[in-house]
Amino acid sequence: MALDPQAKAFWDFLKSLGGVPVHALSPEKNRAGINYLVKKAGMAPQPVAEVKEQVIPVEDGKISLRIYLPEGPGPFPVLVFFHGGGWVMGGLDIVDSPLRAITNAAQCLVVSVAYRLAPEHKFPVALNDCYLATRWAAENAHYFKGDGRRIAVGGESAGGNLAACTCLMARDRGLPSLSFQVLLYPVTDLSGRDYPSRSKFNGIFLSMDDMKYYENHYLAQGEDRENSYLSPVLAGNLSGLPPALVVTAGNDPLHDEGEAYAKRLKEAGVDVDYHCFEDMIHAFFLFGGMMEKANKALVELIARSLKKAFAR
Repeated sequence: MALDPQAKAFWDFLKSLGGVPVHALSPEKNRAGINYLVKKAGMAPQPVAEVKEQVIPVEDGKISLRIYLPEGPGPFPVLVFFHGGGWVMGGLDIVDSPLRAITNAAQCLVVSVAYRLAPEHKFPVALNDCYLATRWAAENAHYFKGDGRRIAVGGESAGGNLAACTCLMARDRGLPSLSFQVLLYPVTDLSGRDYPSRSKFNGIFLSMDDMKYYENHYLAQGEDRENSYLSPVLAGNLSGLPPALVVTAGNDPLHDEGEAYAKRLKEAGVDVDYHCFEDMIHAFFLFGGMMEKANKALVELIARSLKKAFAR
């Protein structure tokens, strides 16, 4: 697909940095690298009514949350959001600006989750953290002007994988009841199956060597890659999941598996809105300072979808 001029300018900027590939660097250096990129190319943060920092207990530890409140008395519906970064890097700060924009545009309370990262914490630690954070939000939203009966989850890239799998886990365990899922260019298949987009767009921000790096850090040796909590597109039963917004980018190695997951959800009777930003690249949600038009359109799409879902 042709690149949007702003996406091409961002891609040229990345190439001008002449950096070492992700798969050749330590997790620590990659964590510093993504923070640098977001500072350089991320959108300007919008003011919101209030931001609260919260620490919650999880299995064998604690994690941090950042809670964004819009203007008004509430109670507000809630979006619990999981950042991307290959389960290895990223954190609350890389999604701070777009989540502020969603808070305002959707008029919802947003809970950003700092799940524990690999390789220090292997699967299923990140997923368990995300599930428990979602349960915590449902049970405690009322303390923050939130409505625990209207809970959505969302995430981008690896965070999209965690959001999809959190929905499966919540369905399988019977709680919490979720209203919606927002999956932005999600990872949906770690089994090694071939998807044409993986080779066609290999190296456009994300390479298959990078994906192997992420997977090898996230998964324990011998892990079953067809486990539906790793590869949700392979789940035997996708019925009973919340309605979904599934977003892909046309120039993304993960395009095909995101589209495949949207199709499988529809086949299972789930209400799905699938949207492809044809001229965009992977991770454009993070870099709204340079891919302004697409990022603005994505935030508006997410906000419309959330409002519609929460009004049901």
